Amino acid sequence: MKIVPLSPTIGARIDGVNLCEALDEQSRDALRGALLAHHVLFFENQPVTPAQHRALAQRFGALHIHPIYPRVPDVPEIIVLDTDADNPPDNDNWHTDVTFIQTPPMGSLLSARQLPPHGGDTLWSSNIAAWEALSMPMRRMLDGLNAEHDMVKSFPAHRFARTPDERITWEAACKANPPVVHPVVRTHPESGRKGLFVSEGFTTRILELTLAESDAMLCLLITHGARPEFTVRWRWKVGDFAFWDNRLTQHYAVADYLPHRRVMHRATILGDRPF
Repeated sequence: MKIVPLSPTIGARIDGVNLCEALDEQSRDALRGALLAHHVLFFENQPVTPAQHRALAQRFGALHIHPIYPRVPDVPEIIVLDTDADNPPDNDNWHTDVTFIQTPPMGSLLSARQLPPHGGDTLWSSNIAAWEALSMPMRRMLDGLNAEHDMVKSFPAHRFARTPDERITWEAACKANPPVVHPVVRTHPESGRKGLFVSEGFTTRILELTLAESDAMLCLLITHGARPEFTVRWRWKVGDFAFWDNRLTQHYAVADYLPHRRVMHRATILGDRPF
């Protein structure tokens, strides 16, 4: 296994690993270590099947089944992100996956299945680097605050409940996933490092602030977290694979490829309750 860092802050390419084969314990532990160090790992030429994708993800923990996104038939742990002009993307914002549950994912694994001729890149940002770049007075103010995360912010009815069948699925998902509260500043359970834990995708408000203060602060933090020096950008090829630590990163899928089609498969590994 060879680890090639892509920036000083976040991202590494992993060579010499075949993800289509069963992952042994030594390789799994090496990838865990690389993930902890680099936050997001990229692998080239990995034409995994949905079943192989699931088996690989299960080597790192129990998997989440998404309440709304379509899933691969017979492999419900793999969601299908299939976007084009008739179904435009909804993830072209800075977000951390599935923070609308009490135990947000520890990681996600994304496979590129079909790509547009150009565009469709994804960016990742380090919430640890963003936190550490804040001034000490700002850090003191934010540490100890709590924020609400709401599924409906990224999955509104006008987009995901347009038909009677979609409405049934959406209402059941809303009932099963009411808004939750997480700390604004999260401690990584393995490294002990702190990072921001708010995002444009799901965070609606900071509870201890007035609404105006909360809106202004979230705008500042989301803009701050997108600074180029905290980010890495991956230009996908069919068969590429990404594995990221979802606990203290954000990502942004660039929606610059319409009307062309882009198809990705994702597995999501459950995590623990933020603290």
